[in-house]
Amino acid sequence: MGTGSPSSGRARAIADRLRAAGSVFAEEEAAILLDAARDDAELASLVARRVAGEPIEPLVGWVRFGPLRLEVGPGVFVPRQRSLLLARAAVRVVRAQDEPVVLEPFCGVAPIAATVAAAVPTAEIHVTDVDATPLRFARRNLPSGAQVYQGAGLAHLPMALRGRVSLAASVPPYVPDGDRHLVPREALEHEPPAALFAGADGLDHVRDLVTGLAGWLRPDGRAIIELHRSQWSAAAEHARAQGWRASRRTGSDGQTVLLDLRAG
Repeated sequence: MGTGSPSSGRARAIADRLRAAGSVFAEEEAAILLDAARDDAELASLVARRVAGEPIEPLVGWVRFGPLRLEVGPGVFVPRQRSLLLARAAVRVVRAQDEPVVLEPFCGVAPIAATVAAAVPTAEIHVTDVDATPLRFARRNLPSGAQVYQGAGLAHLPMALRGRVSLAASVPPYVPDGDRHLVPREALEHEPPAALFAGADGLDHVRDLVTGLAGWLRPDGRAIIELHRSQWSAAAEHARAQGWRASRRTGSDGQTVLLDLRAG
């Protein structure tokens, strides 16, 4: 827009408004809004909407996710930075596989699949989600050859994919229904509840994935699922009852864990 550098008085004034509204990254957000606005009127609108509590990522149309700038928009679950733990783990696994075939169930805007596709261009990419809105952005975030399916869980995957997946990596909804008070207000007000909550213990979709994935993976395939640390034991117990070998990796935040599954 050319309204001034992030160190300008205008940027400081915007940052002050954002900080007063509760932003903990006020200077960074001010710079993003200044860059996104095409004119003064749009800048005023963007700042007012952010001050009113709208998440900044849908406002400007993108979110930084590791090395990627992913497209997002209103009404979608915005990828969290904690999910870089899963994205990086997925890349490590896929780089070591021959002829990798990657599946991201509950993909949203497909941050994990997009990260793998950028790092391992030869990987065959498949993603699925029940909601058409994030899938529109997933298509933009993925290479043209990626396959995108709309459906709940694994229900609408093509039968030709059975037994071929080398890695399934997923961030399913996993917030317990009773933990609404722990979810940030802007997420509650601007993201679909179905992308956040998953039953009494938050593991409804995780259990469905653990139960259903075995038929889709090839014999040496892996499945890696993001969870909260308090859920890992219950999820691992369910996985072992289904014949999986389960291991754990904990993120630097001390809260995010990966449930890493291999055939038993």
